[in-house]
Amino acid sequence: MFETLQNLAVGFSVALSPPVLLYAFIGCVIGTLVGVLPGVGPLAGISLLLPATFGMDATRAIVMLAGIYYGAMYGGSTTSILMRIPGEAASVMTCIDGYAMARKGRAGAALAIAAVGSYVAGSVSVIGLMLLAPPLAAFALRFGPPEYFALLLFGLLVLAYMSSGSMLKALAMATLGLLLGMVGIDQMSGYFRFSYGVVELGDGLGVVPVAVGLFGLAEILATAGQPVAPKVIKPRLRELLPSREEWREAAAPIARGTVLGFVVGIIPGSAHVISSFVSYALERKLSRRPETFGQGAVAGVAGPESANNSATSGAFVPMLALGVPSGPIPAVMLAAMMVHGVSPGPMLITQQPALFWGFIASMYVGNLVLLILNLPLVGLFVNLLRVPYPYLYPAILAFSILGVYAVNGSVVDVWIMLLMGVLGYLLRKLDFETAPIVLGVVLAPMIELALRQSLAMSDGHYGIFLQRPIAATLLVVALGMTLLSLRTFIRRSLDWRARMSLMEKGES
Repeated sequence: MFETLQNLAVGFSVALSPPVLLYAFIGCVIGTLVGVLPGVGPLAGISLLLPATFGMDATRAIVMLAGIYYGAMYGGSTTSILMRIPGEAASVMTCIDGYAMARKGRAGAALAIAAVGSYVAGSVSVIGLMLLAPPLAAFALRFGPPEYFALLLFGLLVLAYMSSGSMLKALAMATLGLLLGMVGIDQMSGYFRFSYGVVELGDGLGVVPVAVGLFGLAEILATAGQPVAPKVIKPRLRELLPSREEWREAAAPIARGTVLGFVVGIIPGSAHVISSFVSYALERKLSRRPETFGQGAVAGVAGPESANNSATSGAFVPMLALGVPSGPIPAVMLAAMMVHGVSPGPMLITQQPALFWGFIASMYVGNLVLLILNLPLVGLFVNLLRVPYPYLYPAILAFSILGVYAVNGSVVDVWIMLLMGVLGYLLRKLDFETAPIVLGVVLAPMIELALRQSLAMSDGHYGIFLQRPIAATLLVVALGMTLLSLRTFIRRSLDWRARMSLMEKGES
């Protein structure tokens, strides 16, 4: 422990040097702006700015790119809360209760809770990264295709089981998402599927057009259909900060989201998207008032926001300790390190301690910078809600179209967003949750690849999932949850029959 503290002191001496501090600040500012723009998520931001780091030394470059990463993870919550437009997939769950809080005049409180939750989760998970990187990375390496498939299936069933409405409806929406996620080139054979001659669909349906359509555009259509426009919110200064009761409600979800996000973030491929969905589902299940979720529950903002920021640090564990990226964003970070002559892996800590510990310390500093940056901006952001709806909604629509188009420069993505907006509007009218569709679209390529790789490993025998202890455990737990939900469903149907028989007796 003493040696770790000594190393951390060395790291802070690097991170607090003026040049590194400046690049951490620049990364956080750019990341926040990238997160606020719909469609331009952390992956696009890091990829676009990677060439700008070529003239820097390794420490400054990696610190700036990491700042963009966790800055974008926070920035995505701003448009989610104020406009119901998710900046990227991990912000989808924040839309639901964050926007509901904004409609109640608590947008400032929601933004402040998101900022503090992100800071706490980011700081605590950095401690986890520092202390637990080697053993946790070794555990993550035990996840092969069978374990990965079982985990992803488990994540889908957890979301469906913990949903407040019908599990059947949630599973139906997740299945629809999985079907939409099958569009594009088959990863193992290279065959074009369901593209109908549209070349742009080769990469599949983008998560951003789907999410912005289902949430942002569907909200605009739903509001436009109301006979009277909603009242313009004019929050007072004292309403910008959370009340004592709201802080009390946020404390436990922030703690749970931090732990959950860090653990899930370590596992290859799942990272922040699954962590925010599972955190929301968990908070709704544990809440004493689950009916408030979707109506502006504080826990519905605090939990997912903490989880996706904690997962950011978790994703660095296998990358730094073993040189194994746990998703597309750490993969780009890994490429950036290699471009600058750094070889991530077990020898990084011993061969380049100043870089490793400087990077760890810069994450502490970066989280503090984000908090200092974003809390004063709460009042500025909330003023967006003062704009009358006849002006605000056309601006949001133009903002969404530009953001979606900017990702790939494709008009097809804009059409996908518009179609998903109509679908989201219809599903809202029919009382279906749309969040599982986004999760299905995100997970479909991963689930399919993991399943087919598992069957290739076993010559087509499904028994491989039961022969691997981790995969078997996850599948047994998933089956248990399904049976529990079926028991509830059967009990309800029996109650319905009993009530009918009593009514018939009463009539006779």
